Amino acid sequence: MKKNLFSMATLGMTVAAVFSFTACSEDSNGGSSSTDPDVTIVDGVAQSAGILFNEGTQIGNGDQNFVFTGKQTIKKGTYTLKGWVYVAKDAELTIEPGTIIKGDKASKAALIVEPGGKAIMEGTASAPIVMTSAQPAGSRKPGDWGGLIVCGNAKNNQTEMQIEGGPRTKHGGNNDADNSGIYRYIRIEFAGAPFQEDQEINGFTIGSVGNATAIDHIQVSYSNDDSYEWFGGTVNAKYLIAYKSWDDDFDTDNGFSGTVQFGLSVRDPHIADQSQSNGFESDNCADGAAVAPYTTALFSNMTFVGPATEKNISEGFQNNSSYINAGGLYPNNNSKLGLFQAAMQIRRSSRLNCINSVAVGFPIGLIIDGDKGNTVESAKNGMLKLQNLIFAGMTALGSDNNKKYEDQYYDKTTGQYDPSRVSYSHEFFMAQTGNQVMTENQLALSDPANVGQNYCPAANSPLLSGASFNGITSLFLNKVSYIGAFGGNTDNWMSGWTNFDPQNTVY
Repeated sequence: MKKNLFSMATLGMTVAAVFSFTACSEDSNGGSSSTDPDVTIVDGVAQSAGILFNEGTQIGNGDQNFVFTGKQTIKKGTYTLKGWVYVAKDAELTIEPGTIIKGDKASKAALIVEPGGKAIMEGTASAPIVMTSAQPAGSRKPGDWGGLIVCGNAKNNQTEMQIEGGPRTKHGGNNDADNSGIYRYIRIEFAGAPFQEDQEINGFTIGSVGNATAIDHIQVSYSNDDSYEWFGGTVNAKYLIAYKSWDDDFDTDNGFSGTVQFGLSVRDPHIADQSQSNGFESDNCADGAAVAPYTTALFSNMTFVGPATEKNISEGFQNNSSYINAGGLYPNNNSKLGLFQAAMQIRRSSRLNCINSVAVGFPIGLIIDGDKGNTVESAKNGMLKLQNLIFAGMTALGSDNNKKYEDQYYDKTTGQYDPSRVSYSHEFFMAQTGNQVMTENQLALSDPANVGQNYCPAANSPLLSGASFNGITSLFLNKVSYIGAFGGNTDNWMSGWTNFDPQNTVY
């Protein structure tokens, strides 16, 4: 999400009286408690060492400021998440594999892990943890509930930050090895409820999370804002899917310096945000200040499937408001539609790095945005590593500014464009080691997982070789030979736990 920064007052809501229910044995739903826990009110905030209510079927008491302070395991079952549920400092919440959590629409439900708190959400390939809309199959929309927010005590470049989207939580510290828990084999569907207009929660928000935290095998589908957004922190991640989000797929800000490997993004050609939707959107900070730690995250083996694929063009795709109308997925929650922009937009003094990756079918391939901050200067000084990248089916290979769709050189000192010269972003891309421009047909892609778009290299694809990790020192990376997220049709890291039709799934 890239909107204007805003200040938030602490939410205060009247807490309804808490009733005790008649005790009964643990039911088939998996609830570990049949009697509601005691709730105390501290400075207008509901706090409890217990987290399950309504005879063990509901997470949180429904208040928008409920704080869990204890340690509890939520047994495998189906639960409703109501209100904003905070896992406070020193609290620990374990959620068993196979658990289904349905986010309540009326209360804009969200699960928020605060610095010093932990969630152990460790699903498996055969039994993922699913966080989805509580609306019935066939009527779910982006923004039906809030989302998953995890915050920690690692560094960011603003010292202490208010997390985006409205919650009370502040994040950031000096412990880059901080541990916020385990997040593995999780699906997050139809999240992103706006707290206020233009103030949406992301599908998965990660604020100042340290590198002792485990994040892998996550699918975010139909988020009403970004699929993933990092604000500072050092956490690493693998096997991430961004499926048909409203805004950006992978958004990095405020000094995020972790490593991410193996990621797939697929766009819905009818859904884009008013701020212009990108595969990557990357800032150092909102005003572009040259402050440390810089956003220096390294992404490797990413596959971006944009809206302008051959399939979508054959079905009439146009990058305009008449085509990008969200259809039956429009949520009517003040979210505004816009246009698609770039596979990668790097701006506001970011020093993002991406290697061994492929992007297909965007209006623009790369924007090294020279309007605010020193991103262009950093690129010229070798501080951006964008290597072994393949762009295919781009309308414009590069642009030098936000919402500028023409491939023209921008002179920051004069504020003028030179139509006789391609953009600096174009020049930079072509000058980097291993970068290539191809057609989508040349990539020889297929769709073995029925994603709805061709994304996986077939046997004759040039993506199956050519990766390079020269000069890369990260021990987190698997040094594979292929470019993009998949090593061919037999590369099945999405098998068993993903779902590309969450709208019609009966939970």
